[in-house]
Amino acid sequence: MPYIDVQDVPGIRALLAFRPETAEPLAALANALLHAPNSLTQGERELIAAFVSSLNGCTFCFRSHAAIAAWHLGDEAMVDAAVADPANAELSPKMRSLLALAARVQQGGRAVTEADIARARGEGASDVEIHDTVLIAAAFCMFNRYVDGLGAWTPSDPAAYRERAALTAKHGYAMSTPRT
Repeated sequence: MPYIDVQDVPGIRALLAFRPETAEPLAALANALLHAPNSLTQGERELIAAFVSSLNGCTFCFRSHAAIAAWHLGDEAMVDAAVADPANAELSPKMRSLLALAARVQQGGRAVTEADIARARGEGASDVEIHDTVLIAAAFCMFNRYVDGLGAWTPSDPAAYRERAALTAKHGYAMSTPRT
């Protein structure tokens, strides 16, 4: 049960509806990072968000972004494998290095080393891809703490996440905030 009086909708959506003045910039950030054109695919960026959310133990964000990543990538089992063990998952070397970088950011910004950046560059990541990976990881640490810190309602049925995933994958994040 949420710690504050919010709409009866799952996860971050209820929190965003509670404070529309903060919802708009947060949704715009999520849209820019995960949905807007980029050299990393939407599925790859959603995978980064799901991975960081998993590391943070944020069930709502993990399930939401894993479902969106699976919708884009067309392979739920691959997403689950990548989140569980990215070093051994069927991913490109570049994605493995970016997930390793995201894991370092999740530990703390100062956990990132020059070697982490060099590894990502060595696997073909551009500076924009490195930047966006770090920002996605940092933003999802914030989003995860927002959702869990206010006790947002987290559905237990995986089907609830799959249904919402298709809408978000197609339309982005600006439309996903309910209005009171």
